[in-house]
Amino acid sequence: MEPADRTTTTAAATTAAATAAPRLAPFAVPAPGDGAGAAAARAYAESVARTGWGGPGRRVREEDVVDLLLVVSELVTNAIRHGDGLAGFEARPTDEGLWIAVHDHSAVVPRAAYAFPTTHPGGGYGWPLVARLARDIAVEVRPDGGKTISALVPLRGSGAP
Repeated sequence: MEPADRTTTTAAATTAAATAAPRLAPFAVPAPGDGAGAAAARAYAESVARTGWGGPGRRVREEDVVDLLLVVSELVTNAIRHGDGLAGFEARPTDEGLWIAVHDHSAVVPRAAYAFPTTHPGGGYGWPLVARLARDIAVEVRPDGGKTISALVPLRGSGAP
């Protein structure tokens, strides 16, 4: 696997992903906004995965929910720790899984978005984890300030291999 092939920093990739994602009714848990924490984002993502993606008669595999929650935790924690705080969070079901977008207040693009890290001196494990569990990762600097990191976390039905 070449994680660098799945990461882009172009606005077009994020815009395409956003327009392809469906608009849905609110989920059981409200979407976390500016200043929320990782727990709120995880709860929202799980709610969307179980009710929006899974829905009646279609249950998501538990191991895929665990992967989703890890990706959400890493991206939201990085937004809080390195991106001047969480500015917003989105999660939308697609046919392949759950598209998530983490908005922060910093326009600084993570170095790992340009070159996959090969060493981890006391940290830096989050981006490789995200690259391993998600695909179609995009980083977009927002014109009104800050950036958005989006990714598609694949989900499978509980009956799938």
